[in-house]
Amino acid sequence: MNVTLSLTDKQHDQLTAHLFPGDGKEAVAFALCGRRHGKGEQGLLVREIVTIPYHSCGVRTPECVNWSTSQMPELLSRAERTGMAVMKIHSHPNGYPSFSRTDDKSDREFFSYLGIWLGDNSPHASLIMLPDGKLIGRTINQEGQFRPLASIKWVGDDLKFWGCSHLDSNTIPEYGIRIAQAFGDGTYQLLRRLKIGVVGCSGTGSLVIELLSRNCVGTLVLIDPERIEEKNLNRIPQATMEDAKCRAFKVDVMARAIGEMGFGTKVETFATDLYDPDAVRAVTACDIVFGCMDSIDGRHLLNRISSFYILPYFDIGVRLIADGAGGVEQVCGSVHYLKPGGSSLLSRGLYTLDQAHAAALFSTDPVAYAEQVGDGYIEGVHEEKPAVMSVNMVYAALAVNELLARLHPYRLDPNAEYDRHTISLSHGIYEHAAHDVPCALLSNHLGRGDVIPLLDMPALSDKRKESVA
Repeated sequence: MNVTLSLTDKQHDQLTAHLFPGDGKEAVAFALCGRRHGKGEQGLLVREIVTIPYHSCGVRTPECVNWSTSQMPELLSRAERTGMAVMKIHSHPNGYPSFSRTDDKSDREFFSYLGIWLGDNSPHASLIMLPDGKLIGRTINQEGQFRPLASIKWVGDDLKFWGCSHLDSNTIPEYGIRIAQAFGDGTYQLLRRLKIGVVGCSGTGSLVIELLSRNCVGTLVLIDPERIEEKNLNRIPQATMEDAKCRAFKVDVMARAIGEMGFGTKVETFATDLYDPDAVRAVTACDIVFGCMDSIDGRHLLNRISSFYILPYFDIGVRLIADGAGGVEQVCGSVHYLKPGGSSLLSRGLYTLDQAHAAALFSTDPVAYAEQVGDGYIEGVHEEKPAVMSVNMVYAALAVNELLARLHPYRLDPNAEYDRHTISLSHGIYEHAAHDVPCALLSNHLGRGDVIPLLDMPALSDKRKESVA
């Protein structure tokens, strides 16, 4: 079973400060991690870091560290009670980029003790941090056998992936050469290994999908419940009149177009909305997600997924206000980048919790929604708006370029200054801004992973067994 690990930039900073205090000696910390269960693979999601005080270490040298186990009973009791994984992290201040024989002996002893205490077969992990911040990790089974983590994802203003296997740069096909020329072989290789979710495959989403496919992304997970209609044909480049006549699902039309490109991108399709537990689980297995929806509830749900599963989230919103007779009042849009544990669309003021509740009710229980609108308990949801492909293209391209900037930082200014881009085509305005205040609501769910009910939302309950975290 492949096991991955995700952590935030702030968690990484906390580890760096403790593991490298400046004295050139090894140090150690632990982390409690939420879990994500998938088919043939699992994800570990850092929820809390527990540092071991230097004075609790009996030995600290540049090549070795041992520590008191006085903190272990409380730590392991919490792991047992919550179902979280335990991860050990120690530093190699000398820069040795591998586990040593001493590390092997220490890990076998500790994880054997851990297995006896917890009595489970679920994966736990051991990590090394190097002076440059790079992490190297592995799991260990009950027989004492080690297996490298499939990948380690660092989610911050930049996006870093360690441990991903790479293709031989000499085998880059001709259709990928210019991507490698622009952003480097490493970025091309990484794009080939990424799994990216796109929620919403209509006007904006179809263009994001086109751009990601042309950039040779390895796997795309597409979610949209709608079918092609004639009104879609002016803004979904992959769709045809025949698709509209036979009412093909949008996700199937996207999958067909991606296959016809012949770039080797794999596609997973879900002809459903995001309130389907299977769709949620598919998104949680992604490395990155794009939200291309008009609905408030969909945005709120994606932001929630982002927090629970430490998933970087790019949100695209386009607004075209027209009178229906050729008069245009406003053409504008925004691209938001959301870091788990940071600010959210809610804390940025894009919607209120009351609006999110109303939109969710509209999606999941139309009868109750109509009753509450009629009784004046909630405000009605504003529905369909005009959309034009040339406008959508601007914001779709901006969003994909924002992803590339975080995988391969090419801007003169730090990425931290670009949490939001806003462009008004009608008023000639371009703004970008940072949003560095964490969301008080969603930050509390950072790294929780699989819980019952899914995402702590009864609307996503199903009868399948999930882990408690």
